[in-house]
Amino acid sequence: MAERDNRGGRGRREEQTPEFADRLVAINRVSKTVKGGKRFGFAALVVVGDQKGRVGFGKGKAKEVPEAIRKATESAKRNMIRVALKDARTLHHDMNGRHGAGRVVMRQAPAGTGIIAGGPMRAVFEMLGVQDVVSKSIGSQNPYNMIRATLNGLQKEQSPRAVAQRRGKKVADILPKRDTVDEQSDVAHNATEAEATVDA
Repeated sequence: MAERDNRGGRGRREEQTPEFADRLVAINRVSKTVKGGKRFGFAALVVVGDQKGRVGFGKGKAKEVPEAIRKATESAKRNMIRVALKDARTLHHDMNGRHGAGRVVMRQAPAGTGIIAGGPMRAVFEMLGVQDVVSKSIGSQNPYNMIRATLNGLQKEQSPRAVAQRRGKKVADILPKRDTVDEQSDVAHNATEAEATVDA
């Protein structure tokens, strides 16, 4: 299951800050009406991740673009989630996500498929470290709604190990039969190769 990664606490030795990649998804000009007229500024939407299973997003507003991006990036780093990936490249299972009028569908994919997704969703997958996924956005195409819907779906993701622990079963009992057969075939193939090496 995806877990929110908000660590903190005083008196704790500071850990070395991991390296994060970031992606600017949207930058918009905004205005605020005040007594003397309107104040103009910029709003940035940024996705941040370590490309190893952690991702977050943030919004930032400021009078200048660089400051808005900086605020959005810092906000994203403070609101990250951890998602377990299958073979460090794809999702463990298909899932849906929803936020407001936005809805997304995400499906696991075989190696070599690549990232089939729209701009905002692609940014989330790339920063998360997903290499193969097929996804589709339905409804609102607002970048904010698309990202929130994507993260909503990813937070529902559960690895076979987590499901097995919760149900008190073995991982082999949770995996589809096809995956189990593939694993057994791989073991048999490796054993055959080992015997051939010994005979040689």
